[in-house]
Amino acid sequence: MPASATKALRVAVLADSDTRWKWGALTASRIAPRSPGDADIRLDGYLLRGRATPTPRQLSEVGVHADALTEVTAVEFLRAMDEKEYDLVVLALVGGGVQAMLHGLGRVWADRADRPVVVTGYVGVVYEKLADGLLLRHGADLVLANSRQDAERFRAVYEGVGADASAVTEVALPFLGGAPYAGEHDPYTVVFAAQPSVPDSRRDRTYLLNRLIRHARRHPGREVVLKLRSKPGEHTTHIEELPYQKLVQKADPPPNFSLRYGNMGEVLDHTDLLVTVSSTAALESLHRRIPTVVLTDLGVREALGNHHFTGSGCLASWDQLDEGHRPVPDEAWLARQGVAADGGYETAFDAARERIAKLLARPGGRAPLTPYYTPVTAPGYLPGILARHHLAPDGHPLPGAPAADKEPGPVRQVVRRAARGAYRHGVQRVAPVIRRMGEL
Repeated sequence: MPASATKALRVAVLADSDTRWKWGALTASRIAPRSPGDADIRLDGYLLRGRATPTPRQLSEVGVHADALTEVTAVEFLRAMDEKEYDLVVLALVGGGVQAMLHGLGRVWADRADRPVVVTGYVGVVYEKLADGLLLRHGADLVLANSRQDAERFRAVYEGVGADASAVTEVALPFLGGAPYAGEHDPYTVVFAAQPSVPDSRRDRTYLLNRLIRHARRHPGREVVLKLRSKPGEHTTHIEELPYQKLVQKADPPPNFSLRYGNMGEVLDHTDLLVTVSSTAALESLHRRIPTVVLTDLGVREALGNHHFTGSGCLASWDQLDEGHRPVPDEAWLARQGVAADGGYETAFDAARERIAKLLARPGGRAPLTPYYTPVTAPGYLPGILARHHLAPDGHPLPGAPAADKEPGPVRQVVRRAARGAYRHGVQRVAPVIRRMGEL
């Protein structure tokens, strides 16, 4: 039944981690075009099976709900897109995953003029692999840029290789929001937003932990919080081989120091100073006008991602914070980063909604998906990208691809669940140990 009859937009979101599921689902709710009187969207979530597939605890912490949620392989997802009717598909994946799905969907929808509108983008700050990630995302109807600066950079990359840049659409991060900072809490609360892979060495992570604990000792009247992304053994968008939970076991923190999980927005409700190396949480904090610091203790380096914040007015060290320094963000920088602290956030997704509405109403339907990478333009690169998801260069499932032919029977389902558990144990527990042993 068409969406016009049900008054509900049918949306599918494919995500490969907890963070990307949050981004994809919230983005879908922000960009879905609605007319007065329309019902809410029908949101079906698909979680791509892999090392970072979110656990039930992680999904609960994200706090985003779907009408249906299914764990799938790439081939299973493509089969669902062939069998089910959707108006909008959001690909919340790493670049290679997006490229594979674009080719697979192009094959699945080859004979359909009324195919869904396909949207993709980035979950946060884009500070590495700009050209690689963007070209892997080329071919979607909309490639979302979270800020004016990103939109300009994205278009420059596409135009520089002769690719169509019209899909680039400026929006903002979909999870910004919350009440503006209204003044100090009792007790005054300092939150360090940890990141799974930045920094990545034991020495640097131990240094940051020790400085956070030292700050707690120097200011016993403050609540000092280490905000964690995941529990040991869980994976997020990035691999965390040295979780702070384990490092803190060898420390002796004071009573006003604590570890905390949970939704970042809820933590920010009680935050007076947000400190991080380069987490997207800094943008959430700045959006709410909470004093925010991006640390320079380990240098301002591309490998850390804090180079993105040059010009923000937020760069400072722990020594400066210990002495009472409070940063003042640069308003021009904030405006270019899509933070929209000036109140313009409500209109940040208007352009995307309008483009999607026009595509859905286009007479004759949508044109076929046309990624920049093809067997002609990238014959030495594209086949490997697709093969990781068990797809041939033409988008068809490779022989022996999981669930390429039919639904698994009960016995096969049990075997697959056991294999899935063994796989996750290997990538989340065993592999990190082997890598650390290799560094000895």
